[in-house]
Amino acid sequence: MLERARVAKASLYSTFGSKEDLVRAYLEARDQRRRKRISAALEKHPGPRARILAVYDVLGEVVRESNYRGCAFVNASAEGMRTDSKAKPVCDDSRAWLRELFTSLARELGVAEAKRLGTRLTMLYDGATVAASMDRDLSAVAEARAMAGELLDQALSSTLPRDDGR
Repeated sequence: MLERARVAKASLYSTFGSKEDLVRAYLEARDQRRRKRISAALEKHPGPRARILAVYDVLGEVVRESNYRGCAFVNASAEGMRTDSKAKPVCDDSRAWLRELFTSLARELGVAEAKRLGTRLTMLYDGATVAASMDRDLSAVAEARAMAGELLDQALSSTLPRDDGR
């Protein structure tokens, strides 16, 4: 990357202050691009069910890009991010945004346990990113999208299992 940028490592770090600041800036930029890309896709769909599934469609486009190396937030977290890391709040905010997006769309759809469904949809999203990255399984996103549709159907028919096991 440094060769392509034609910049010395010391110059790059001095511009951002430290490696941690550089990582934070990179993740902030990635988060903003992802939010814009997802928001643009959501505008094309009239209903909350279609908008939920559109999030997976965007992910499907991303994992097919030749430069896809996995989720930047998962990768940063896997690097042993400390709780006092400057990048951790960016990762936390990004995950919270996605989870809240799924939750609010589930609420719009009229799902009784919208928060729980939002968490599950986020977990499916996460699993698809990891499978696409680690296994280079490009069908993982399509499978996650299909599973999301099944979860939505279950939630709407009130057959989503309860937390207490009933």
